[in-house]
Amino acid sequence: MILEESRGGDLHGTYRVVRAGSVSGEIRPPGDKSISHRAVIFGGIAAGRTEITGFLDSADCEGTLRAFLSMGVTANRLSPHHLILESPGLANLSEPPDLLDFGNSGTAVRLMTGLLSGVPGFRVLTGDASLRSRPMRRVTEPLGQMGAVIDGRKDGSLLPLAVRGASLRPITYDNRHRSAQVKSAILLAGLSASGPTTVVEEVQTRDHTERLLPRFGGRVEVRQGRVTVWPGPLFGARIAVPADISSAAFFIALALLAPGSRLTLSGVGLNPTRTAFLDILGLMGAAIDIRPDPAGEGGEPFGTLALSFGELTACSVPLSMIPSAIDEIPILAVLAAFARGRTEIRGAGELRVKESDRISAMVSALRTVGVEVEEFPDGLAIMGEGPDRTLRGGRIDSHHDHRIAMAMAVLATRLPPGESLLITGTDFVETSFPGFPGLFNAVAHP
Repeated sequence: MILEESRGGDLHGTYRVVRAGSVSGEIRPPGDKSISHRAVIFGGIAAGRTEITGFLDSADCEGTLRAFLSMGVTANRLSPHHLILESPGLANLSEPPDLLDFGNSGTAVRLMTGLLSGVPGFRVLTGDASLRSRPMRRVTEPLGQMGAVIDGRKDGSLLPLAVRGASLRPITYDNRHRSAQVKSAILLAGLSASGPTTVVEEVQTRDHTERLLPRFGGRVEVRQGRVTVWPGPLFGARIAVPADISSAAFFIALALLAPGSRLTLSGVGLNPTRTAFLDILGLMGAAIDIRPDPAGEGGEPFGTLALSFGELTACSVPLSMIPSAIDEIPILAVLAAFARGRTEIRGAGELRVKESDRISAMVSALRTVGVEVEEFPDGLAIMGEGPDRTLRGGRIDSHHDHRIAMAMAVLATRLPPGESLLITGTDFVETSFPGFPGLFNAVAHP
């Protein structure tokens, strides 16, 4: 066994990972988290029946589903990944009897704050300790411009947020945060506004909301960096969720780093606003064979990735690629440690306010195992020494950040024989990638 998992005690979940001798097999990564959230949100406000296949049954997405169940939506679960929702429609959602708790999910709580701003009734949105420390003003400020009635800690900048549905006016908003969560929150609020609402983007962020909305009968227009949504009712639809490219990224890296590897990933989402990670790997010389399939129900492109080992060359990551690869920066930093030369990642200040300060956490973790790293306010630079570099084992703290934990598990497979890496605080991996240890051990062999 390459990755040994233990739970409980003061460490709140740990991985102990040793060197992998080979990587091979064919797997389908779990469903896309961003699309699963949105499929439930749209299905929860679209009148009638919505069928969702490929749903990610993670703690994060289950929190979004529970929120709608508490507001009058019903769900028939045919399997963990196959749901049938029945909704009374956006304007007929009921007041929940309790708080809406979104756990560790910034996506869910920010999008739902926008959505519920224009829905009659009163709701209080909260999350776990980590989520309650993350910035919410980036959504409450533009929603306030629309007339939303929102109150919360530190003048609405921190959870819990109390949202009372109000009459909303349309706005045109410059998405200076380059955040898909901000864009989607405003567009969802726009469904209840008195006219068309527009978000302006200098750099395009992930566009799952724009792609899904027309599937439910919504009117949306995307033109020259402007996304406009019109108010109006939505109706149930059938949505197929592809495998998550962000989850696939850890297995892509696993195969690229293991000599002699042969790994196939099927059904992976290939939305062009999410594939900058693959483009960056192309700049580094990675051996990836991409075989696109026709777009599925939901308008999302997907395909099969065939992976094998190959030497990587360092690069300076183009700033234009950072917004679309923001979730993959931790695993990209691991790959950079095995490239030849200095890889620099800048323009990624958003990582400071994720589940952890991911810049600081990755710098600390990489230094622990012997990688030379330079830290910047908005990124980091990694000195790579090629595929045969020498690392040392030890113990690192993932800060309860699922992406830090999984990225360092991949790195640990290249430790010298006899060495191991203990990764603490792995409990939150289940929020985005349920079953990660089992799938990891299925393809990583002694």
